[in-house]
Amino acid sequence: MTKKVLYISIVLPLFISACSMLQSIVKSTFPYTATLMIPASAQPDKSYAAVSLATSFDQSFSKSGNNANKVSEVSIISAKLQSTAPADFNLGDLKSVKVYMSKEDEKDEVLVASRTDIIPGTGNVMTLDIDNSHFLDPLVRERDIRIKMVYELRKKTGVDVSVHLVLGINAYPAK
Repeated sequence: MTKKVLYISIVLPLFISACSMLQSIVKSTFPYTATLMIPASAQPDKSYAAVSLATSFDQSFSKSGNNANKVSEVSIISAKLQSTAPADFNLGDLKSVKVYMSKEDEKDEVLVASRTDIIPGTGNVMTLDIDNSHFLDPLVRERDIRIKMVYELRKKTGVDVSVHLVLGINAYPAK
């Protein structure tokens, strides 16, 4: 009986810490993504906002859709914007971009990435400057995360444009 209790008291903490470590690896491996629309009606030199819910591949593997209570110190490590429709849309037609994350109800909004020095010949893929001055723990614990992209056009697009945002995150096991 004593051996069994001793075994459980040693194995259980190892198992629990392994689950946290595994979840931090999973969270750090699968990015949050969102598809955002820039309408053809948007005018140059005016500020607009595009909103979408972000998804992460790892949400498909948990019963509740989120195991983020096992991670802490979550921060953005990369942010990439890519045009998807039309695929060859030049992101240089944007003057500036700011990306915010928040809870689905718009609470706790945090700036996570931006780019203000977009050059006209950027192409269809652009890396954004990250802002990891805040930990995103409360946000990634939510089932749904709201992404808001505030942008200003350099010139009129002429067509509706769809852009794909990829946010890479870093997470550590919860203590």
